[in-house]
Amino acid sequence: MRVLLSTYGSRGDVQPMAGLGLALQKLGAEALISAPSDAEFVALLDRAGLPLAPAFMPVRQWIATARQLGLSLPQLAARMVPAQFDAIAAAAEGCDAIVATGLFPSVAAAQAVAEKLGIDFICAVFYPIALPSPHHPPMEYPGWPHPPEMTDNRALWAFNAQAKDALFGAAVNTHRASVGLPTHANIRDHVFTLRPWLASDPVLSPWQPTEMTDAVQTGAWILPDARPLPADLETFLDAGAPPVYVGFGSMTMHASGDSARTAIEAVRAQGRRVIVAQGWANLMPIDDRNDCFAVGDVNQQALFTRVAAVVHHGGAGTTTAAACAGAPQVIVPQCADQPYWARRVTELGIGAAHDGPVPRAESLPIPLQIALVPGTRERAAAIAKTIRRDGAAVAAERLVAAIQGKASGVRRP
Repeated sequence: MRVLLSTYGSRGDVQPMAGLGLALQKLGAEALISAPSDAEFVALLDRAGLPLAPAFMPVRQWIATARQLGLSLPQLAARMVPAQFDAIAAAAEGCDAIVATGLFPSVAAAQAVAEKLGIDFICAVFYPIALPSPHHPPMEYPGWPHPPEMTDNRALWAFNAQAKDALFGAAVNTHRASVGLPTHANIRDHVFTLRPWLASDPVLSPWQPTEMTDAVQTGAWILPDARPLPADLETFLDAGAPPVYVGFGSMTMHASGDSARTAIEAVRAQGRRVIVAQGWANLMPIDDRNDCFAVGDVNQQALFTRVAAVVHHGGAGTTTAAACAGAPQVIVPQCADQPYWARRVTELGIGAAHDGPVPRAESLPIPLQIALVPGTRERAAAIAKTIRRDGAAVAAERLVAAIQGKASGVRRP
C-alpha cells in the first residue's frame, strides 16, 4: 500500500503531513511526501525517515518570485496549478491514495491527479474555519472583503465560493480541461469534497456538525520529536527561572518594525529571561546581556515544557505544541487562521491574544501579564491533559481501512 501526502506551504503544512506519514509507516504502508524542497523541510523529512518528492518549486523561491513579478492571485494560480500537477503526478505513480493540504491551487492540482489516476483523494485542513459552516464565517481573501451588510454566515460562505471561483476557478478549470477532466462551477466545494478531514484537536478547535460540510475530525497530526535540546540551551535554561519563548515561525514580520526589540523589552519588563527563535523573521538578541538566548530549529515539544510562556504568531502547529506542553500562550496573529487560534486560546483561558498584528511597547505587556499569572498556567496544564496525541494514528488507521475496503469492494463511510 502506497500513499502520497501532498502539501505546499510553510512548516505548518509540512510537519503535520510528516506526522501522518510516520503513522502510516507504523501500519506497514509506504508514505511519500510531496512538499517544497526548502532546506528546512528536507532536513525535517530526513529526520523523520520519510522520502521527499519535491514540489514544483521551493516555497521561499515561490514567494520571492511572486513578489518580484508582482503577479495577482489568479496569475499565480495559473502558474502553480499545472506545475504542481506535473510534480504530483510524477510522485503519485503506483499510489493507492492522495491526501492533500496547503495552498488551494496545490490541493486542486493534487485532486486532479487523483481523478486522472482513479485513486482515492482526501482533502485535509488544520482548522475548522477553513470549512463551510453556519457556525463561523469564512476567512477573507485579498480583494474580496466581506460586504459590510452581509452578516449571515451561510451568505458569507456563498460569497466565499464566488471569491474562490474568481481567484482560482480559471486556473483550475483551464488546466482540468487540458488534461481531459470536467470543469466545475463551484471549485471550492469540488476540491474540499463532501467529506474533508479536519486534522485539529477537538478541545482546542471543536467542530460543530452541519449539513454544509460532513467533516471527519481526526485530532491534530503531531510529528514526534525526540531530539535533545542543544547543550548551550540546556545551560541557559538551568541558569535561572523559566524564560519566555518568542518566535513567529514563517511570518517575516516586515510590517511589525523591530518586533524582536519590542518583545524582548516587554518580557524583560516582567522580570523574565527570553528565548528568541529566529524563524523567517530572523529574530535576534538586541544586545549582549546574558538574559537572552537565540535558537534556530529546536525541539519545541521539549522546550515548551520548560518555558514560562510562548509568544508566537498563532499557527496551528505552534498553538497545538504549546497547548500540549501546558505552556501559557500570547498570540500576536498576523493573517489567515491565526486570529481564530488567538480567540480560542483566550476562550480556553490558556493565554491571551494581542490586539492586532503589530506588537508594540504599550500593547504587548497586556496579554503577556495575563499569560504569566499562575492561574493561566494552571489552566494551561489542565487543558494539556485533555488534548489528544493520537490524531495521526487515527487518520492513518482510517485511511488504511478505506484503501483495504476499496480493494475488497467495501467502502468505509
